[in-house]
Amino acid sequence: MTATLSEFHYGLVTPVAAYVMACVGSILALRCTTRSLRRAGGERRWGWLALGAISLGCGIWTMHFIAMIGFTVDGELMRYDAGLTMLSLLVAIVVVSVGVFLVGYRGAGAVNLGIAGTVTGLGVAAMHYMGMGALQVNGGLQYDTGVVVLSVVIAVVAATAALWAAVSISAVWATLGASLVMGAAVSVMHYTGMSAVSVHAAHGTVGGQSSADLLSFMLAMLAGPLILLLIAGVIVMFDPEVVMGRTEWEKAQAPAEEPAQGVGAFDWR
Repeated sequence: MTATLSEFHYGLVTPVAAYVMACVGSILALRCTTRSLRRAGGERRWGWLALGAISLGCGIWTMHFIAMIGFTVDGELMRYDAGLTMLSLLVAIVVVSVGVFLVGYRGAGAVNLGIAGTVTGLGVAAMHYMGMGALQVNGGLQYDTGVVVLSVVIAVVAATAALWAAVSISAVWATLGASLVMGAAVSVMHYTGMSAVSVHAAHGTVGGQSSADLLSFMLAMLAGPLILLLIAGVIVMFDPEVVMGRTEWEKAQAPAEEPAQGVGAFDWR
């Protein structure tokens, strides 16, 4: 028997919160990558790229599991494999790091961007379905292959666009707009992937955690990535070049131009 699924057990709370976290991870990643490209001669570039990759990976993973808090299977208790859940976080960070470092050091040429975007998108999709693999219900999950392929395509396109934005957009407001679009793309990928899922409930005793225990487990899983995002946010907020951008920062620091002295003074620049 096919069980009834719901993505919105808590209404709009989980999808909105998930979208916000995807946007937070995106904007931190964009600002960190922009900052890395301004390091003369590559000075400490790897540190900013690593921070950006961790931010984006944690943002995507956090988006997924906040959205999963709202996922329920009617009449079934669910539980997660903790090891596989944490492995999916590691996968998210590693594959995003590959893409970020490729464009950070080799630029956004068409071939390099295509490779980086494909690797990152496939990794994001792998994170999503690995996280779903950690979910255990009585009867097991089944997937619509066509919808799964569509979700992977969305992930690749979203990842490619994100990496292009990371090296091509530096203005603060443009970065904010790009992060909103990226957050939406990640959310669309997630819910597209979830629409491929069906659960064929098995008869018999259901084993698993209670709803309260499951919620506690998921919140505990989210604590680490949320702390990492908070640390990244503090670092970004205390670096004026990341927040304002080099042009704006230099303008803010430049001394006021002295007024021309004497009658008939001209500026020949």
